Amino acid sequence: MALIISTVNMKGGVGKTTLTVNLAACLARHHKKRVLVVDLDSQISATLSLMPPQDFARIRKGRRTISHLIEMAIKPTLKQSLDINDIICPYIANVQGLDLLPGDIELYDEYLVSEMLHQKAHKDPSLDFQAIWNNFELVLIRKILAPIMDKYDFIIMDCAPGYNLVTRSGLAASDFYILPARPEPLSVVGIQLLQRRIRALRDSHQDTDPRNIDPIKLDLLGIVFILSGGSLLNRYYNQVMKRVSDDFTSTQIFKYKIPMDVNVAKALDTFQPVVVSMPNTAGAKAFMKLTEEFLAKLKEAGGLAEQRPSRINLADIE
Repeated sequence: MALIISTVNMKGGVGKTTLTVNLAACLARHHKKRVLVVDLDSQISATLSLMPPQDFARIRKGRRTISHLIEMAIKPTLKQSLDINDIICPYIANVQGLDLLPGDIELYDEYLVSEMLHQKAHKDPSLDFQAIWNNFELVLIRKILAPIMDKYDFIIMDCAPGYNLVTRSGLAASDFYILPARPEPLSVVGIQLLQRRIRALRDSHQDTDPRNIDPIKLDLLGIVFILSGGSLLNRYYNQVMKRVSDDFTSTQIFKYKIPMDVNVAKALDTFQPVVVSMPNTAGAKAFMKLTEEFLAKLKEAGGLAEQRPSRINLADIE
C-alpha cells in the first residue's frame, strides 16, 4: 500500500509544486521508490513541470486527466471508457519509477456535484445532506486512487492553495501532509489557516461512519521553508522562522531548507525537476538532503511499516 502525502498551503506562491516534483523525483531516482505525482491544482503547475504544454494538450484532448476520473465519481452511471491505469503517464521526465496523474484546468463542475448529492438526499429523507456531502468528500480521491495503491511506494499530491472539494478530499485521503512555506508574514498566515481548517476537517468527518474510529489520520510530517531574496534578508528570515518555531515542535519543522537558486526556475524550461536536469546545483543538492530527511521522518513516525491497515472500508461508504 502506498503512503499518500499531500503538499499544501492555503497561500499560493510558496514553492508547493517545486517541492512536490523534486521530492518525487528524488525518491524515484536516488532511492529507487515507485512514486506517483497527482496534480490536484487546476493551475496544473505540477503537470507542466513534468511535461511540455503540447503533450498536455494532447492528453487533455483525449480526456486523459484526473478530471475524467472525478467526473466518473460524480456521474457513476456514465459508461467508463478509461480507468486510472489508462490515464497515468509512466516514466515521466525520463525518470524510472516516476509517474504522473495529470491535472486539468477544469477539475469538476460544482453544480453537478451539488445536484448529485441532493438527489441522494431526496431519495432517502432520513439521510442528512451534510453527512452525504462528508461521505462523498471523504472517499472521492481515495476511491480514485484505490485501484493503483499497491503499485506505488508513495503517492504525492500537489493540492490547490485554496480549500475546495478536491483539496479537502485529497487531505482526507492522505496519511501525512507537508507544509511548504516562505519565511514571510503572509506565508505564515497560510500555515495558521491550514492548521485551523485541518482541525475542522477532522471534526466534520469524525462521526461520518461509526464503524471508523478515526476516518482521517492526516499527520503533519513537517514544514519546509523555501527561501527567496538575498543574504541581506537572512536576519529577517530568521525572525519569521522563529515565530513559526514557537508554534510547532522542532520535529515538525524540516531541518533542511531550500535556498534561492535560479536553476530551480530554469529547470522548468526542460520540463524536468532541477534534481534531474541540473543535479549538481545548490537547489538540487538541497532537495536531495531534504528527501533523506523526509524518509527519516517517516521512519520515526512509523509511516514506513511494510503493511499498514486500511483506515476506511470503501465498500461500506457510498
